[in-house]
Amino acid sequence: MAKLRGFLRLMRPVNCLMMGFAVIVGVALAGQSYSSSSWHSLVYGFITGFMLTGASMAINDYYDREIDAINEPQRPIPSGAVKSQGALAFAFILTAIGFAASVLTSIFCFFVALIAWVVFVTYTTVGKRSGLPGNLLVSICVATPFIYGSVVAADAVQLNVLLFALMAFLSNTGREITKGIVDVKGDEARNVRTLAVRFGEKSAAIAAVAFYLFAVSLSPIPWFLDLVSFWFIPLVAVTDFGLVASSLLLLKNYSRESARKIKNIVLLWLIFGLLAFVAGAV
Repeated sequence: MAKLRGFLRLMRPVNCLMMGFAVIVGVALAGQSYSSSSWHSLVYGFITGFMLTGASMAINDYYDREIDAINEPQRPIPSGAVKSQGALAFAFILTAIGFAASVLTSIFCFFVALIAWVVFVTYTTVGKRSGLPGNLLVSICVATPFIYGSVVAADAVQLNVLLFALMAFLSNTGREITKGIVDVKGDEARNVRTLAVRFGEKSAAIAAVAFYLFAVSLSPIPWFLDLVSFWFIPLVAVTDFGLVASSLLLLKNYSRESARKIKNIVLLWLIFGLLAFVAGAV
């Protein structure tokens, strides 16, 4: 039982559920109405997002096992609950299940799933300490489940889904850069080349704000292209106001504590943005 708990902790079930749900949201954003015969694709899509996220978490902990032995000794591998080779074998099994579910959906889905998996493994193995390139890889991982959901629903990437994925990519990149300000001391010690480490907290804050405002600038496009309903407007207005206000606060005060608060509240604005697109698709 203890070993089973160790493997469950290794895959981080909450993260897996979130990514599986993100695929379903992508389906909803694509505006596809499902018949009873199509529900199997929705189930397979959820399984793919869930299993590949679990595999990614296991691979991440395998590569971080030496750092975790110092910083996070309670995690499954350094605590001895799961052996390092067992973690890799577990990741292989989860990957196989995720890919099998994607193949059962469509070949196009399999290729999207494969690309997402390669991106995350690249981040884990070589991108994590690269700074901005690593931030971009994380943001691709965040945006991909929504694109995958569109492929599940329509066997294509719908324009409104693509716009949301791009806004999520930009906003999350700004958030990752903001996180770099919070972690600057630890990142310096571990030779993680974030923008805050390389150019200072002020420059990092300016870069983060540029990504936030770029995301805001895209928000009117779905409405102008008649891709969403009226209900998109009030929710996306909250998102835009929040990101702009957060940007001004970050420029005014880019201290570690201020950046920590801002990167947490930006997550709330991203949720409002997601709700805006969902409401707009109804």
